[in-house]
Amino acid sequence: MSRRAACGLLASVAALAPFAPVLGAAPGQLGPARAFSWDWLKRQARALAARPYRAPAKSTNAAADYDASVKLTYGDAGRIAGNVRLFPTTRLVAEHAVTIHIVENGRARAIIDTAGLFVGDGKADPAGFRIMEEGAQTDWLAFLGGTYFRSSGALGQYGLSARAIAVDIGLSHAEEFPAFTQFWIEQLGGNHYRIHALLDGPSLAGAFAIDSRLHEGGVDQQARLALFMRRDVARLGIAPITSMFWYDQTADGRPTDWRPEIHDSDGLLVAMANGERIWRPLINPQRAQVNAFQAQGIRGFGLLQRDRRFASYQDDGAFYDKRPNLWIEPEGDWGPGSVMLYEMPTDSETVDNIGAFWVGDRPVRKGQAWEGAYRLRWIGGEPDGSAIARMVDGFIGPAGIPGLPPVAGAHKYVFDFQGESLAGLTRESGVTIVTDLPDEAIIRSAAYPVVGHDKLWRAMLDVKEDKTRQSEFRISLARANDALTETVIQPVNR
Repeated sequence: MSRRAACGLLASVAALAPFAPVLGAAPGQLGPARAFSWDWLKRQARALAARPYRAPAKSTNAAADYDASVKLTYGDAGRIAGNVRLFPTTRLVAEHAVTIHIVENGRARAIIDTAGLFVGDGKADPAGFRIMEEGAQTDWLAFLGGTYFRSSGALGQYGLSARAIAVDIGLSHAEEFPAFTQFWIEQLGGNHYRIHALLDGPSLAGAFAIDSRLHEGGVDQQARLALFMRRDVARLGIAPITSMFWYDQTADGRPTDWRPEIHDSDGLLVAMANGERIWRPLINPQRAQVNAFQAQGIRGFGLLQRDRRFASYQDDGAFYDKRPNLWIEPEGDWGPGSVMLYEMPTDSETVDNIGAFWVGDRPVRKGQAWEGAYRLRWIGGEPDGSAIARMVDGFIGPAGIPGLPPVAGAHKYVFDFQGESLAGLTRESGVTIVTDLPDEAIIRSAAYPVVGHDKLWRAMLDVKEDKTRQSEFRISLARANDALTETVIQPVNR
Protein backbone atom coordinates (compact mmCIF):
# COMPACT_ATOMS: atom_id res chain seq x y z
CA MET A 1 0.00 0.00 0.00
CA SER A 2 2.95 2.37 0.39
CA ARG A 3 3.25 5.10 -2.22
CA ARG A 4 5.01 7.69 -0.02
CA ALA A 5 8.40 7.03 -1.56
CA ALA A 6 6.99 7.12 -5.08
CA CYS A 7 5.31 10.45 -4.45
CA GLY A 8 8.03 12.03 -2.31
CA LEU A 9 8.92 14.52 -4.98
CA LEU A 10 5.45 16.04 -4.78
CA ALA A 11 6.10 17.35 -1.29
CA SER A 12 8.79 19.78 -2.36
CA VAL A 13 7.88 23.44 -2.09
CA ALA A 14 11.01 24.77 -3.74
CA ALA A 15 10.55 27.95 -5.77
CA LEU A 16 10.19 27.46 -9.49
CA ALA A 17 11.86 29.62 -12.11
CA PRO A 18 10.01 30.86 -15.22
CA PHE A 19 9.14 28.14 -17.70
CA ALA A 20 10.27 27.76 -21.31
CA PRO A 21 7.64 26.42 -23.72
CA VAL A 22 8.50 23.21 -25.55
CA LEU A 23 5.92 22.65 -28.28
CA GLY A 24 7.31 23.91 -31.58
CA ALA A 25 10.48 25.20 -29.93
CA ALA A 26 12.88 22.45 -30.93
CA PRO A 27 12.68 20.44 -34.16
CA GLY A 28 12.82 16.74 -33.37
CA GLN A 29 11.63 17.19 -29.78
CA LEU A 30 8.39 15.41 -30.66
CA GLY A 31 7.72 12.42 -32.88
CA PRO A 32 5.36 12.32 -35.86
CA ALA A 33 1.66 13.10 -35.38
CA ARG A 34 -0.70 10.13 -35.26
CA ALA A 35 -4.49 9.91 -34.95
CA PHE A 36 -5.63 9.34 -31.36
CA SER A 37 -8.97 8.56 -29.70
CA TRP A 38 -10.50 6.71 -26.74
CA ASP A 39 -11.65 3.88 -29.00
CA TRP A 40 -8.14 3.51 -30.40
CA LEU A 41 -6.70 3.34 -26.87
CA LYS A 42 -9.19 0.64 -25.86
CA ARG A 43 -8.18 -1.43 -28.85
CA GLN A 44 -4.54 -1.11 -27.81
CA ALA A 45 -5.38 -2.27 -24.27
CA ARG A 46 -7.41 -5.22 -25.53
CA ALA A 47 -4.58 -6.31 -27.85
CA LEU A 48 -2.04 -5.90 -25.03
CA ALA A 49 -4.10 -8.12 -22.72
CA ALA A 50 -4.12 -10.85 -25.37
CA ARG A 51 -0.33 -11.09 -25.16
CA PRO A 52 1.76 -12.46 -22.26
CA TYR A 53 2.72 -9.84 -19.69
CA ARG A 54 6.22 -8.39 -19.92
CA ALA A 55 7.48 -6.37 -16.97
CA PRO A 56 8.84 -2.95 -17.96
CA ALA A 57 12.59 -2.54 -18.04
CA LYS A 58 14.24 -0.31 -15.45
CA SER A 59 15.55 2.97 -16.77
CA THR A 60 19.29 3.10 -17.29
CA ASN A 61 19.08 6.88 -17.03
CA ALA A 62 17.53 7.09 -13.57
CA ALA A 63 18.57 9.61 -10.95
CA ALA A 64 20.73 8.02 -8.26
CA ASP A 65 18.60 9.06 -5.27
CA TYR A 66 15.91 11.43 -3.99
CA ASP A 67 18.22 14.45 -3.79
CA ALA A 68 19.32 13.97 -7.39
CA SER A 69 15.65 13.78 -8.42
CA VAL A 70 14.88 17.06 -6.69
CA LYS A 71 17.75 18.77 -8.51
CA LEU A 72 16.32 17.57 -11.83
CA THR A 73 12.76 18.52 -10.96
CA TYR A 74 12.67 21.89 -9.18
CA GLY A 75 14.09 24.93 -10.90
CA ASP A 76 14.39 26.31 -14.42
CA ALA A 77 13.07 23.70 -16.86
CA GLY A 78 10.71 23.47 -19.80
CA ARG A 79 7.05 22.62 -19.86
CA ILE A 80 4.79 20.68 -22.18
CA ALA A 81 1.10 20.93 -23.06
CA GLY A 82 0.79 24.34 -21.43
CA ASN A 83 1.77 23.85 -17.78
CA VAL A 84 3.00 20.27 -17.45
CA ARG A 85 6.36 19.49 -15.82
CA LEU A 86 8.07 16.08 -15.84
CA PHE A 87 9.26 13.85 -13.00
CA PRO A 88 12.46 11.85 -13.68
CA THR A 89 12.98 8.16 -13.12
CA THR A 90 14.74 7.53 -9.82
CA ARG A 91 16.37 4.41 -8.44
CA LEU A 92 14.31 2.63 -5.78
CA VAL A 93 11.46 5.15 -6.17
CA ALA A 94 10.19 5.27 -9.77
CA GLU A 95 12.58 3.23 -11.88
CA HIS A 96 10.37 2.59 -14.90
CA ALA A 97 10.15 5.19 -17.65
CA VAL A 98 6.82 6.11 -19.23
CA THR A 99 6.12 7.34 -22.75
CA ILE A 100 4.39 10.72 -22.84
CA HIS A 101 2.43 12.03 -25.82
CA ILE A 102 1.02 15.51 -26.42
CA VAL A 103 -2.46 15.60 -27.99
CA GLU A 104 -3.76 18.46 -30.11
CA ASN A 105 -6.85 18.34 -32.35
CA GLY A 106 -7.11 14.56 -32.19
CA ARG A 107 -3.45 14.02 -33.12
CA ALA A 108 -0.79 12.71 -30.73
CA ARG A 109 2.97 13.25 -30.81
CA ALA A 110 5.36 11.43 -28.49
CA ILE A 111 8.16 13.19 -26.63
CA ILE A 112 11.30 11.64 -28.05
CA ASP A 113 13.87 14.08 -26.66
CA THR A 114 13.70 15.41 -23.08
CA ALA A 115 16.40 18.05 -23.53
CA GLY A 116 15.37 21.15 -21.59
CA LEU A 117 12.55 19.38 -19.73
CA PHE A 118 14.61 18.79 -16.60
CA VAL A 119 16.63 21.28 -14.59
CA GLY A 120 20.10 22.17 -15.84
CA ASP A 121 21.76 20.08 -18.50
CA GLY A 122 20.50 16.85 -16.97
CA LYS A 123 18.82 14.36 -19.24
CA ALA A 124 16.51 11.80 -17.72
CA ASP A 125 13.68 9.49 -18.65
CA PRO A 126 10.23 10.65 -17.54
CA ALA A 127 8.55 8.63 -14.78
CA GLY A 128 5.48 10.85 -14.52
CA PHE A 129 4.37 14.46 -14.53
CA ARG A 130 2.69 17.24 -12.59
CA ILE A 131 0.42 20.02 -13.77
CA MET A 132 1.17 23.55 -12.64
CA GLU A 133 -1.60 25.98 -11.74
CA GLU A 134 -2.24 28.57 -14.45
CA GLY A 135 -0.40 31.78 -13.58
CA ALA A 136 1.15 30.30 -10.41
CA GLN A 137 4.21 28.35 -9.36
CA THR A 138 2.45 25.47 -7.62
CA ASP A 139 1.14 22.19 -8.96
CA TRP A 140 -2.39 20.82 -8.43
CA LEU A 141 -2.30 17.38 -10.07
CA ALA A 142 0.43 14.74 -10.33
CA PHE A 143 0.93 11.22 -11.69
CA LEU A 144 3.92 9.21 -10.44
CA GLY A 145 4.46 5.49 -9.90
CA GLY A 146 2.12 2.56 -10.58
CA THR A 147 -1.34 3.87 -11.46
CA TYR A 148 -1.24 6.47 -8.67
CA PHE A 149 -2.33 10.07 -9.06
CA ARG A 150 -3.30 12.80 -6.62
CA SER A 151 -4.42 16.39 -6.32
CA SER A 152 -3.85 19.17 -3.83
CA GLY A 153 -7.60 19.78 -3.83
CA ALA A 154 -9.45 22.78 -2.45
CA LEU A 155 -6.93 23.66 0.28
CA GLY A 156 -3.72 23.43 -1.76
CA GLN A 157 -2.16 20.56 0.19
CA TYR A 158 -1.31 17.06 -1.07
CA GLY A 159 -2.38 14.10 1.04
CA LEU A 160 -4.21 10.93 0.03
CA SER A 161 -3.92 9.39 -3.45
CA ALA A 162 -6.18 7.79 -6.03
CA ARG A 163 -5.37 4.86 -8.26
CA ALA A 164 -6.79 3.67 -11.55
CA ILE A 165 -7.15 0.11 -10.27
CA ALA A 166 -6.29 -2.18 -7.35
CA VAL A 167 -5.65 -5.91 -7.80
CA ASP A 168 -5.93 -8.40 -4.92
CA ILE A 169 -5.60 -5.86 -2.15
CA GLY A 170 -5.95 -7.21 1.40
CA LEU A 171 -5.71 -10.92 0.52
CA SER A 172 -3.38 -13.61 1.87
CA HIS A 173 -1.16 -13.37 -1.21
CA ALA A 174 0.76 -10.32 -2.39
CA GLU A 175 -1.08 -7.40 -3.93
CA GLU A 176 -0.43 -6.72 -7.60
CA PHE A 177 0.46 -3.21 -8.76
CA PRO A 178 -0.33 -2.53 -12.43
CA ALA A 179 1.42 0.53 -13.81
CA PHE A 180 0.78 3.28 -16.30
CA THR A 181 3.15 2.77 -19.22
CA GLN A 182 2.05 5.58 -21.56
CA PHE A 183 0.26 8.91 -21.18
CA TRP A 184 -1.53 11.17 -23.67
CA ILE A 185 -1.93 14.74 -22.34
CA GLU A 186 -4.26 17.34 -23.83
CA GLN A 187 -4.75 20.85 -22.49
CA LEU A 188 -8.35 22.03 -22.93
CA GLY A 189 -8.02 25.29 -21.00
CA GLY A 190 -5.81 27.06 -18.47
CA ASN A 191 -6.57 24.67 -15.61
CA HIS A 192 -8.42 22.04 -17.64
CA TYR A 193 -6.69 18.88 -18.89
CA ARG A 194 -7.73 15.56 -20.37
CA ILE A 195 -5.30 12.72 -19.69
CA HIS A 196 -5.39 9.27 -21.25
CA ALA A 197 -3.22 6.39 -20.09
CA LEU A 198 -2.43 2.80 -20.98
CA LEU A 199 -1.95 0.52 -17.98
CA ASP A 200 -0.46 -2.94 -17.80
CA GLY A 201 0.04 -5.64 -15.19
CA PRO A 202 0.36 -9.42 -14.84
CA SER A 203 -3.42 -9.93 -14.51
CA LEU A 204 -4.83 -7.27 -16.80
CA ALA A 205 -4.29 -4.40 -19.22
CA GLY A 206 -6.49 -1.35 -19.53
CA ALA A 207 -7.30 2.09 -20.85
CA PHE A 208 -7.87 5.03 -18.51
CA ALA A 209 -9.08 8.54 -19.27
CA ILE A 210 -9.58 11.39 -16.82
CA ASP A 211 -10.82 14.90 -17.51
CA SER A 212 -9.56 17.25 -14.76
CA ARG A 213 -10.56 20.81 -13.83
CA LEU A 214 -9.15 23.01 -11.09
CA HIS A 215 -11.60 25.58 -9.72
CA GLU A 216 -12.18 27.57 -6.55
CA GLY A 217 -14.02 24.71 -4.80
CA GLY A 218 -11.36 22.08 -5.49
CA VAL A 219 -10.66 19.69 -8.35
CA ASP A 220 -13.32 17.80 -10.33
CA GLN A 221 -12.47 14.79 -12.48
CA GLN A 222 -14.47 12.59 -14.82
CA ALA A 223 -12.87 9.16 -15.21
CA ARG A 224 -13.41 6.31 -17.66
CA LEU A 225 -11.87 2.87 -17.26
CA ALA A 226 -11.80 -0.13 -19.60
CA LEU A 227 -10.11 -3.31 -18.33
CA PHE A 228 -9.25 -6.55 -20.10
CA MET A 229 -8.33 -9.63 -18.01
CA ARG A 230 -5.29 -11.78 -18.74
CA ARG A 231 -6.25 -14.15 -15.92
CA ASP A 232 -8.73 -14.55 -13.07
CA VAL A 233 -8.61 -11.82 -10.42
CA ALA A 234 -9.67 -12.66 -6.87
CA ARG A 235 -10.42 -9.06 -5.86
CA LEU A 236 -10.68 -6.24 -8.41
CA GLY A 237 -10.81 -2.86 -6.65
CA ILE A 238 -12.51 -0.13 -8.69
CA ALA A 239 -11.83 3.59 -7.99
CA PRO A 240 -9.35 2.84 -5.19
CA ILE A 241 -8.22 5.49 -2.71
CA THR A 242 -5.02 5.20 -0.66
CA SER A 243 -4.43 7.13 2.56
CA MET A 244 -2.62 7.14 5.91
CA PHE A 245 -3.91 6.90 9.47
CA TRP A 246 -1.42 6.59 12.31
CA TYR A 247 -3.35 7.78 15.39
CA ASP A 248 -5.91 10.29 16.64
CA GLN A 249 -7.38 11.36 19.98
CA THR A 250 -8.80 7.86 20.62
CA ALA A 251 -5.40 6.12 20.57
CA ASP A 252 -4.58 3.84 23.50
CA GLY A 253 -1.38 5.10 25.07
CA ARG A 254 0.73 7.89 23.66
CA PRO A 255 2.68 7.35 20.42
CA THR A 256 6.32 8.33 20.44
CA ASP A 257 5.58 11.46 18.38
CA TRP A 258 4.73 14.72 20.15
CA ARG A 259 1.91 15.79 17.82
CA PRO A 260 -1.65 15.15 19.10
CA GLU A 261 -2.88 13.44 15.90
CA ILE A 262 -1.34 12.28 12.62
CA HIS A 263 -3.53 11.19 9.70
CA ASP A 264 -4.35 12.10 6.10
CA SER A 265 -7.95 10.95 6.58
CA ASP A 266 -10.03 10.19 9.66
CA GLY A 267 -12.97 8.25 8.23
CA LEU A 268 -14.73 6.47 5.39
CA LEU A 269 -18.09 7.88 4.29
CA VAL A 270 -20.50 5.77 2.22
CA ALA A 271 -23.75 7.16 0.81
CA MET A 272 -26.18 4.35 0.06
CA ALA A 273 -28.82 4.43 -2.67
CA ASN A 274 -31.55 4.14 -0.01
CA GLY A 275 -30.45 7.39 1.60
CA GLU A 276 -28.49 5.92 4.52
CA ARG A 277 -25.10 7.47 5.20
CA ILE A 278 -22.45 5.37 6.93
CA TRP A 279 -19.42 6.84 8.69
CA ARG A 280 -16.62 4.47 9.69
CA PRO A 281 -13.86 6.13 11.78
CA LEU A 282 -10.43 4.91 10.70
CA ILE A 283 -8.17 2.98 13.05
CA ASN A 284 -4.58 1.74 13.12
CA PRO A 285 -5.28 -1.97 13.73
CA GLN A 286 -3.08 -4.52 15.42
CA ARG A 287 -3.24 -6.68 12.27
CA ALA A 288 -4.38 -6.08 8.71
CA GLN A 289 -8.15 -6.26 8.22
CA VAL A 290 -10.81 -5.73 5.56
CA ASN A 291 -14.38 -4.51 6.13
CA ALA A 292 -17.03 -4.76 3.43
CA PHE A 293 -20.10 -2.52 3.27
CA GLN A 294 -22.64 -4.27 1.06
CA ALA A 295 -24.29 -1.84 -1.33
CA GLN A 296 -26.80 -2.85 -3.99
CA GLY A 297 -26.44 0.72 -5.16
CA ILE A 298 -24.27 3.54 -3.87
CA ARG A 299 -24.39 7.26 -4.46
CA GLY A 300 -20.80 7.70 -3.46
CA PHE A 301 -17.94 6.84 -1.12
CA GLY A 302 -14.75 8.50 -0.02
CA LEU A 303 -12.03 9.01 2.55
CA LEU A 304 -12.47 12.30 4.40
CA GLN A 305 -10.45 14.46 6.75
CA ARG A 306 -13.25 15.96 8.84
CA ASP A 307 -11.11 17.42 11.60
CA ARG A 308 -9.91 20.77 10.19
CA ARG A 309 -8.55 22.24 13.44
CA PHE A 310 -4.86 23.08 13.36
CA ALA A 311 -4.76 22.50 17.14
CA SER A 312 -5.62 18.82 16.59
CA TYR A 313 -2.35 18.25 14.73
CA GLN A 314 0.00 21.12 15.65
CA ASP A 315 1.88 20.46 12.41
CA ASP A 316 3.07 23.57 10.57
CA GLY A 317 5.00 21.56 7.98
CA ALA A 318 2.80 18.68 6.87
CA PHE A 319 -0.46 20.61 7.53
CA TYR A 320 -2.70 17.62 8.18
CA ASP A 321 -5.58 20.01 8.81
CA LYS A 322 -5.50 20.89 5.08
CA ARG A 323 -5.32 17.41 3.58
CA PRO A 324 -7.94 16.95 0.83
CA ASN A 325 -11.04 14.76 0.95
CA LEU A 326 -11.65 12.50 -2.04
CA TRP A 327 -15.23 11.61 -2.97
CA ILE A 328 -16.12 9.03 -5.63
CA GLU A 329 -19.50 9.08 -7.42
CA PRO A 330 -20.20 6.06 -9.69
CA GLU A 331 -21.84 6.80 -13.02
CA GLY A 332 -24.17 4.26 -14.58
CA ASP A 333 -24.94 0.86 -13.08
CA TRP A 334 -21.91 -0.89 -11.62
CA GLY A 335 -24.08 -3.81 -10.52
CA PRO A 336 -24.18 -5.38 -7.05
CA GLY A 337 -21.07 -5.00 -4.94
CA SER A 338 -19.46 -3.64 -1.80
CA VAL A 339 -17.36 -0.73 -0.69
CA MET A 340 -14.33 -2.22 1.04
CA LEU A 341 -12.06 -0.65 3.61
CA TYR A 342 -8.57 -2.07 4.08
CA GLU A 343 -6.55 -1.12 7.18
CA MET A 344 -3.09 -2.37 8.10
CA PRO A 345 -0.90 -1.50 11.10
CA THR A 346 1.70 1.24 10.93
CA ASP A 347 4.05 2.97 13.33
CA SER A 348 4.93 5.80 10.97
CA GLU A 349 3.35 8.57 8.94
CA THR A 350 5.47 7.55 5.92
CA VAL A 351 3.46 4.40 5.19
CA ASP A 352 0.05 4.45 3.55
CA ASN A 353 -1.94 1.89 5.49
CA ILE A 354 -5.51 2.68 4.41
CA GLY A 355 -7.36 1.69 1.24
CA ALA A 356 -10.97 2.14 0.12
CA PHE A 357 -12.44 0.80 -3.12
CA TRP A 358 -15.50 -0.81 -4.73
CA VAL A 359 -15.63 -4.54 -5.54
CA GLY A 360 -18.32 -6.18 -7.61
CA ASP A 361 -20.06 -9.37 -6.49
CA ARG A 362 -19.53 -11.14 -9.81
CA PRO A 363 -16.33 -13.22 -10.26
CA VAL A 364 -13.65 -11.67 -12.48
CA ARG A 365 -12.43 -14.22 -15.01
CA LYS A 366 -9.77 -14.44 -17.67
CA GLY A 367 -10.92 -13.00 -20.98
CA GLN A 368 -13.59 -10.76 -19.44
CA ALA A 369 -13.77 -7.00 -19.85
CA TRP A 370 -15.02 -4.37 -17.41
CA GLU A 371 -15.89 -0.80 -18.36
CA GLY A 372 -17.23 1.97 -16.19
CA ALA A 373 -17.15 5.67 -15.38
CA TYR A 374 -17.12 7.74 -12.23
CA ARG A 375 -16.55 11.23 -10.87
CA LEU A 376 -13.79 12.19 -8.43
CA ARG A 377 -14.05 15.32 -6.27
CA TRP A 378 -11.02 16.60 -4.32
CA ILE A 379 -12.67 18.89 -1.78
CA GLY A 380 -12.16 20.44 1.63
CA GLY A 381 -15.59 19.78 3.15
CA GLU A 382 -18.52 17.40 2.88
CA PRO A 383 -19.46 16.06 -0.57
CA ASP A 384 -23.06 17.35 -0.38
CA GLY A 385 -25.35 19.63 1.57
CA SER A 386 -27.27 16.87 3.37
CA ALA A 387 -29.18 18.12 6.41
CA ILE A 388 -28.60 14.87 8.27
CA ALA A 389 -26.22 15.32 11.20
CA ARG A 390 -22.70 13.93 10.89
CA MET A 391 -20.21 12.71 13.44
CA VAL A 392 -17.76 15.56 14.08
CA ASP A 393 -15.79 14.12 16.99
CA GLY A 394 -15.30 10.93 18.97
CA PHE A 395 -13.58 9.83 22.15
CA ILE A 396 -12.87 6.54 23.95
CA GLY A 397 -12.01 6.22 27.62
CA PRO A 398 -12.68 4.27 30.81
CA ALA A 399 -16.32 3.42 31.48
CA GLY A 400 -18.02 4.68 34.61
CA ILE A 401 -18.96 7.87 36.41
CA PRO A 402 -16.29 10.59 36.64
CA GLY A 403 -14.77 10.66 40.11
CA LEU A 404 -15.55 7.02 40.80
CA PRO A 405 -13.40 3.97 40.02
CA PRO A 406 -13.67 2.93 36.35
CA VAL A 407 -15.66 -0.14 35.39
CA ALA A 408 -13.34 -3.06 34.72
CA GLY A 409 -13.45 -4.58 31.23
CA ALA A 410 -15.47 -1.74 29.76
CA HIS A 411 -14.99 1.45 27.78
CA LYS A 412 -16.91 4.67 27.35
CA TYR A 413 -17.62 5.65 23.75
CA VAL A 414 -18.49 9.28 23.06
CA PHE A 415 -19.94 10.47 19.72
CA ASP A 416 -20.57 14.11 18.83
CA PHE A 417 -23.12 14.72 16.06
CA GLN A 418 -23.83 18.08 14.44
CA GLY A 419 -26.21 19.12 11.67
CA GLU A 420 -29.45 20.79 10.63
CA SER A 421 -31.52 17.72 11.53
CA LEU A 422 -30.77 18.40 15.22
CA ALA A 423 -31.81 22.07 15.16
CA GLY A 424 -34.25 23.00 17.91
CA LEU A 425 -34.35 19.57 19.53
CA THR A 426 -34.22 19.29 23.32
CA ARG A 427 -34.01 16.54 25.92
CA GLU A 428 -37.82 16.36 25.74
CA SER A 429 -37.90 15.83 21.95
CA GLY A 430 -37.78 12.03 22.12
CA VAL A 431 -34.30 11.61 20.62
CA THR A 432 -33.00 8.07 21.16
CA ILE A 433 -29.81 6.11 20.53
CA VAL A 434 -30.12 3.36 17.93
CA THR A 435 -27.49 0.62 18.23
CA ASP A 436 -27.08 -3.07 17.43
CA LEU A 437 -25.21 -3.81 20.66
CA PRO A 438 -26.87 -6.49 22.83
CA ASP A 439 -28.64 -5.10 25.88
CA GLU A 440 -26.34 -6.97 28.25
CA ALA A 441 -23.29 -5.19 26.77
CA ILE A 442 -24.62 -1.68 27.51
CA ILE A 443 -23.97 -0.55 31.08
CA ARG A 444 -25.48 2.91 30.55
CA SER A 445 -26.30 5.26 27.67
CA ALA A 446 -27.28 8.89 27.21
CA ALA A 447 -27.95 11.35 24.37
CA TYR A 448 -28.37 15.08 24.90
CA PRO A 449 -27.72 18.50 23.31
CA VAL A 450 -24.39 20.08 24.26
CA VAL A 451 -25.09 23.37 26.04
CA GLY A 452 -23.84 26.45 24.20
CA HIS A 453 -23.19 24.67 20.90
CA ASP A 454 -25.55 24.99 17.95
CA LYS A 455 -27.11 21.78 16.61
CA LEU A 456 -24.57 19.64 18.49
CA TRP A 457 -25.62 16.47 20.31
CA ARG A 458 -23.51 14.03 22.32
CA ALA A 459 -24.21 10.30 22.54
CA MET A 460 -22.44 8.26 25.23
CA LEU A 461 -22.30 4.50 25.69
CA ASP A 462 -20.57 2.53 28.43
CA VAL A 463 -19.92 -0.85 26.83
CA LYS A 464 -18.77 -4.08 28.49
CA GLU A 465 -16.83 -5.67 25.64
CA ASP A 466 -16.85 -9.23 27.03
CA LYS A 467 -20.65 -9.26 26.68
CA THR A 468 -20.43 -9.04 22.90
CA ARG A 469 -18.44 -10.85 20.25
CA GLN A 470 -18.88 -8.00 17.78
CA SER A 471 -15.77 -6.41 16.36
CA GLU A 472 -17.81 -3.29 15.51
CA PHE A 473 -21.16 -1.82 16.46
CA ARG A 474 -23.60 0.60 14.81
CA ILE A 475 -24.83 3.78 16.47
CA SER A 476 -27.03 6.66 15.34
CA LEU A 477 -29.63 9.06 16.72
CA ALA A 478 -33.29 8.89 15.75
CA ARG A 479 -36.61 10.44 16.62
CA ALA A 480 -39.52 8.03 16.30
CA ASN A 481 -38.84 6.35 12.93
CA ASP A 482 -36.80 9.21 11.48
CA ALA A 483 -33.01 9.02 11.32
CA LEU A 484 -31.42 12.23 12.58
CA THR A 485 -27.78 11.30 12.02
CA GLU A 486 -25.57 9.21 9.81
CA THR A 487 -24.87 5.68 11.02
CA VAL A 488 -21.48 5.34 12.68
CA ILE A 489 -19.82 1.93 12.54
CA GLN A 490 -17.52 1.99 15.53
CA PRO A 491 -14.70 -0.56 16.04
CA VAL A 492 -14.76 -2.16 19.49
CA ASN A 493 -11.76 -1.26 21.63
CA ARG A 494 -10.61 -4.57 23.13
